[in-house]
Amino acid sequence: MFDKQQRKLKRSAKLFSVLSKYGFKDVLARMQGGKKVEDTSDEIVSKGSVYERIRLVLEELGPTFVKLGQTFSNREDLLPKELIQELQKLQDKVETVEMNVEDILENEFDISVNDHFTEIQKVPLATASIAQVYKGILNDGTEVILKIKKPDVQTVIEDDLLLIKDLEKLVSSYSEIGEKLNLKQAISTFEKSLLEEVSLINEKENILQFRRNFKSNKETYVPKVYEEFCNNNVLCMEFIDGIKVTDKSILLANNIDPVNISEIGLRLFVTQIMDYGFFHADPHAGNILVKKDGKVVFIDFGAVGKIPPNDKEVLENLIVSFVAKNPHKIVRYLKKMAISYEIPDERRFENDVEDILNFVHSTSLKEINAQVIINKMKDVLTDNRLQMPDYFYLLFKGITLIEGVGRNINPDLDVVKSLSPFTKKIFARKISPQNLFKSGVDRVMNFTDNVDEIPRELRSVLQKLDENKFTVSSEIKNLEKTNQLIKSSIVNLILAMVLGANIIATSIVFVSEAGPRIGELSLVAVLGFIFSIFLVIIILLRITRK
Repeated sequence: MFDKQQRKLKRSAKLFSVLSKYGFKDVLARMQGGKKVEDTSDEIVSKGSVYERIRLVLEELGPTFVKLGQTFSNREDLLPKELIQELQKLQDKVETVEMNVEDILENEFDISVNDHFTEIQKVPLATASIAQVYKGILNDGTEVILKIKKPDVQTVIEDDLLLIKDLEKLVSSYSEIGEKLNLKQAISTFEKSLLEEVSLINEKENILQFRRNFKSNKETYVPKVYEEFCNNNVLCMEFIDGIKVTDKSILLANNIDPVNISEIGLRLFVTQIMDYGFFHADPHAGNILVKKDGKVVFIDFGAVGKIPPNDKEVLENLIVSFVAKNPHKIVRYLKKMAISYEIPDERRFENDVEDILNFVHSTSLKEINAQVIINKMKDVLTDNRLQMPDYFYLLFKGITLIEGVGRNINPDLDVVKSLSPFTKKIFARKISPQNLFKSGVDRVMNFTDNVDEIPRELRSVLQKLDENKFTVSSEIKNLEKTNQLIKSSIVNLILAMVLGANIIATSIVFVSEAGPRIGELSLVAVLGFIFSIFLVIIILLRITRK
């Protein structure tokens, strides 16, 4: 505990020095309870806008703060555009650290390196803020990659996260902006994401999940993991001898069509989202390789996006509504996905969405730029104060990156065309008998749950009546319209109950062998299914009728 406090004090001193250097004395004064702050830096940088100096502060404070800035660089819903532009300039300035890879492996796995490896290169292939990558060869001749976490990086990140939380509390207490922007929740999301990225066990599990998802896919390849040489500090995986996806000349030299590769890459990314709700969160050109057999390979699985099953269904409905050009339903599903929202004007929100739809459908498909559409959507979300879940912004970032990679090697890349097969698949699934049956059962179960709640609520009302504590406050407007609405709702409820009961009865008859049959199907089950469709059509017409 004492050691932890010492580390935090040391990092705090560094923070004070850097803030003082870039002229943020008022912030330091707040941090020290209003006391006058003396300059702690030999060099005072006062030139440049406040946003530019914020970027310089983050760069000087190191990897954790750089990643914080990079994370917030796509959050137009939270920060001013001028600050966003500065944060987008952030680049990791990473120095190589001396490592004795053989000693590390022997200490981590209690092995003799010579028993398992014939060679491990001493110079790293790549250096990042969290780890360094080395190439090795196993005794059976297999080429592997060894990703090794830098010494003390976990400790530094944990200390920096404590400082960042303190800064969030300071900003929130300094003004209402922190609470208004919900910085606490945003910082919590960043902490979770960074700790997942720094965990090499987590990255190993991500790779294994991708291998399971795409084991039958012939367009991609997911590197093999050697779990016997994996833990939280070391990741050992298959070395991929691939071509960088944007090296168009080398692709052509190997008889690989760049246009085809661009379409495959985009299709694979959309598959990750729509079929599995588990997608690569940083698909830039450096993280995508192409094997000489034409298979596309995603690497570096430290950061992934995960869409909860319920949200995945809402996302599908959102896409269907987008294709159907229905702004009302798009607004409805955006609100369902949102963590919170304070929409000042519902009609204006719907009009903003409709403007985006008109823009998309009035533009030539090949001229549509995903970045432009995403920027318009971000503006709409910000203007209407919708705070979306973290994966939503990872989706925006991922689509922008993957489209940028695709258009680099294929300027005529058609994003909408790549989405078309998935929208057709969603439509087909929505109207399938299995889905209709499931939806009917869910509605019946929900209705049953609500009915079960009625006696408890009724007892509460009767108890209040008995104790003379029951009060009624009412204001009746448009009584005739209200009565019509109630009657219509009751009829719809009865039809829904009949539909649910019919679906259950039909399913029971379907699995039984009794009664007349048409081929292998029960005649009663066929009639029941037709009656269910008839009821669905009636209910939909009643609900959608103006």
